[in-house]
Amino acid sequence: MNQTDADLAVAQEKRLMDLEVKAAYADDLLDQLNRTVFRQQQQIESLARELLALRQQLAAGSAPGPGGGADERPPHY
Repeated sequence: MNQTDADLAVAQEKRLMDLEVKAAYADDLLDQLNRTVFRQQQQIESLARELLALRQQLAAGSAPGPGGGADERPPHY
């Protein structure tokens, strides 16, 4: 093996190592994004349940209406 072949082998090894590092970073980023999407989906489902409960309360008439709790004067007035 002459010097040119040795230089080529070193360059290929370095290139392969760089690609492996990039692949590892990409895998890590993908895992982070998957965890983020999972947490966001949990939050969306929780908010959807809350919204449904609020709609049911409103339909049942248990939410304060006009002149109700939100419009009342606080006791210190």
